[in-house]
Amino acid sequence: MNSAVNLVSSDCENRDLRAEIAALQKEDPKLSQAEIVRQSGVGNTVMSQWINGHYPGNTMKVEAAIARWIDAYKVRKQESKAFPKAPEWVATPSAERIISALGYAQLAGDISVVYGGAGLGKTSAIKQYQRLSPNVWVATMSSCTASNATALEEVVDALDMDAAGGAAKLRRAIIKRITGSAGLLVIDEAQHLSINALEDIRSIHDKTGIGIALVGNEAVYSRMTGGNRAAYLDRLFSRIGKRVKLTRSTKADIDTLIKAWKIDFNDCRTALHEIASKPGALRGMTKVLRMASMFAAGEGRDINSADIKAAWRDLGGE
Repeated sequence: MNSAVNLVSSDCENRDLRAEIAALQKEDPKLSQAEIVRQSGVGNTVMSQWINGHYPGNTMKVEAAIARWIDAYKVRKQESKAFPKAPEWVATPSAERIISALGYAQLAGDISVVYGGAGLGKTSAIKQYQRLSPNVWVATMSSCTASNATALEEVVDALDMDAAGGAAKLRRAIIKRITGSAGLLVIDEAQHLSINALEDIRSIHDKTGIGIALVGNEAVYSRMTGGNRAAYLDRLFSRIGKRVKLTRSTKADIDTLIKAWKIDFNDCRTALHEIASKPGALRGMTKVLRMASMFAAGEGRDINSADIKAAWRDLGGE
């Protein structure tokens, strides 16, 4: 056994690891044994046997792994206290436009399209709407879910259904599940979908009358309005009831977010407006504010423009 393992094992011998785990679980009721297994990499059976004092294998190796996890967990927990959390929800004007489009689609049983650049709060607005409204399902697409079959699998997962099979079978199961629900199916990152997948989403709307929201970057809309593909999507395009285009973060968006963070200094506001005008927009600004808050908290003071500029540089900004 090498010296590094000896050091860890020796340290374990002087610790009551079971008591340490019990104390952590008492502080955080969400820290179940299953969660500890997931975070530590120790198998569930091994963990159960060790907890009960009946593990027949190499106890020192298991306890070394558990000790490493406990120490890392405590460090992360301590650091997280110093890492400020962004406001859970900020009702910027752009976010309100997105929520309005989602609400319209659900109430009218129609199709809304929300499209624009990254970092403008589209996904955050979707999550907020889902928190407040019943029967809202969000299927997030990617390059792996471009085909109609894989896209429908993602929808099945969003609906928490136990369904399998090819595209036609999945489509029928989805239609059966959501017919009469007065719900809303949100397709986030919809620009990844193929023509066939978009057509399947359109057909689900036609069969059920359920509200549909296609959310993504500008490609999701431009594909329906230009080029060779537009002719194949004319049935979908003709059914769009509401369109929301988000070109960039507005001054009102930025000011609303700054107010939510309780930033009052004019030099800070100027620096943040400049950051939010760059790619990444409000998302980038939020990341900067979190890091700048850490810098300021470390010195027991309020955020200043130097913190903001330092955070922007540290995060890779120009």
